[in-house]
Amino acid sequence: MTNVVVNTYTHSVTYVADNILKSFKDIIRLSGLDPSNLVASWESNMRAIRTWLSSRHLETVVLEIFDPKTDALVGRWDIDVVYTTGMGDGSFWTDTEQIKYHVRKAGLAPSEAKYRLLLQNKPGYPHVDGWESTTYRSTNGFVRHSLGSTIEHNGLGCSAAYWRKN
Repeated sequence: MTNVVVNTYTHSVTYVADNILKSFKDIIRLSGLDPSNLVASWESNMRAIRTWLSSRHLETVVLEIFDPKTDALVGRWDIDVVYTTGMGDGSFWTDTEQIKYHVRKAGLAPSEAKYRLLLQNKPGYPHVDGWESTTYRSTNGFVRHSLGSTIEHNGLGCSAAYWRKN
């Protein structure tokens, strides 16, 4: 029975990691930004997300959109990971329409804006090559808007939120 549980959780990790990155690709593209930076680092991002989902250390995946001249935050998207103790009901889904709706609501990013992906972990997380500690840009003057559940696979899920100026 242990093999079934491990294989099911491994499949959930793969599904959720893939859909986190696909969701951010949609957010970047629909915000008017070029997704080529995300696509170029896809393998490294996937390795880190899968490693930290598997070890249950990953808490939040953050997309910071910033002004490269001032280094100030322009907008931010969070995908918070939700771990449950049960195996769930076997359902899996990603609410891409909800994400698209809220990207339109948040509006286009300035054309000169840049972005970066950050992963927030619980203490004691395993090292992944290419990933180092960093600091987040300030969210002072921004308000967080929750979208609710956006990704689910067999009890491993995510909820999304975005930040915009108050």
